[in-house]
This record gives sequence, structure tokens and C-alpha cells, in this order.
Amino acid sequence: MKFSANLGFLFREHSLLDAVRVAGKAGFTAIEAHWPYDTPASDLRAALVDAGLPLLGINTGVGDRARGDFGLSAVPGREAEARAFIDQAIDYAAAAGGNAVHIMAGKAEGENARATFLDNLRYAASRIGDRDIAILIEPLNHRDAPGYFLRTLEQAITIIEAARIPCLKLMFDCYHTQIEGGDLLSRFTAHLAHIGHVQIASVPERAEPDTGEVAYDRLLPAMVAAGYAGWIGAEYKPRTATAEGLGWLSCFGADR
Repeated sequence: MKFSANLGFLFREHSLLDAVRVAGKAGFTAIEAHWPYDTPASDLRAALVDAGLPLLGINTGVGDRARGDFGLSAVPGREAEARAFIDQAIDYAAAAGGNAVHIMAGKAEGENARATFLDNLRYAASRIGDRDIAILIEPLNHRDAPGYFLRTLEQAITIIEAARIPCLKLMFDCYHTQIEGGDLLSRFTAHLAHIGHVQIASVPERAEPDTGEVAYDRLLPAMVAAGYAGWIGAEYKPRTATAEGLGWLSCFGADR
């Protein structure tokens, strides 16, 4: 199995550029980042090339957290800001060699929010053009992200099917999906054709994936057996220094 390190949570004791190198030496074969925009894209690309790691994805900006923003792409009336974040993310991903952009929906509800989200996803697709960059959307659970527009796997699938954008895929985050309905393997298998990336963390702690209520040692091989061939993103909050909790990586059969 191929595991990527999400540097939004992992190796935060290092700068982003140093974290890329450390993640590669630790056994990860790709990296992800949340909001890497303070680091020049050319510098990140150089670090990735040096480490021999691809950049799987980054997030669009969240907006003004003091106002409660957590993404803007489904928020009616803030389309200009949302599209500025989309432009920023796509341009950065292209410059850094990234493979995907996660379009953050934000906190909203109702049909107007759904229509706004679809319009902004189509805008993102138009900006990507023929570049080899995927668009990802991710449901976030109600405990961690109260009021977030995109909450469940099934809601996200209806958005993907309505948008009819070939490069639009689902980020199947096992942590969020377990909290919002569970039944991970059957739901994963049912929607495999729409899944572009998988992420893991323990539930309910969101810590290392070798504890908690989800048996990843059995779930992940079953996902691979079902036909998933992509990376599995480690997006969890380490209990201590990241390196101290990486025993799971070899236990889960990470490719080296």
C-alpha cells in the first residue's frame, strides 16, 4: 500500500520544506498539504523533486476564521472570494507540481448553497483546463465542522453526479465518514468509481490509525482488494512528535 503524509498535521515540528524530506525518509511515498501558500511554490517543488515525492493535493483557502469561515465555495454571495481562492490553489498546485485541489465548501445550507457550490466547481474545472489536476471534495463531520455544507458521503456523490465534471472526485476520509454513518467498506465499495483519494485517522481521537474503533489493518487491505490503487493519506493529529508514532506504517504494509 502507498501512504502519503499530510503535512497539515504531520511533522509540524519542522518547516514545510524540511517536513517533505523527513516524511520521505520516514517511509511515506507522497505528501499532501493543507495551506502551503506561505512557502513559494518553486521552493516546494524543488524540495519534492529532491525527496522524490509527488504532491497529491492542497486545499483552497478558508476565508476569515474570525468570522467563522471554513471555505467559501458553497457560500452564496461570496463567489468572488471563493473563486480567488480557487485561482490561487490551482495556480499554486500547477507551479508546485501538485496533482489535486480540494475545493472547500464552507459553512452554508440549502439549495442556494448547493447551486453556488456546483457553479464554483464548474468554474474550477474551467480554470484547470487540460492540466493534469483533479478536483476533490470532502464531506466533514458535524462534530469537527459544525455547519459545514458538505457533511455526508452520499451528499457528496449527488454533487459529483450533478456536476458532470470528469476530473471531480471524492476525498474518502475514513475518520469523517465513520462519524457520519460508518459502514465504511460497503459505502466505499459502492462509490469506488467516484473516489479519488483516501485518508485515515483513528476514531474518535483523530490520532494515529492503529488505535480506536476502525480496524484499518483489515479495512485498508479490503479497500485495495476492492480495486483501490491510489494513495492512503495519513491525516491525523500525532499524540506526540510525529516520528514517535509511526510504528503503524510498517505494520500496515507500506510500500518502500
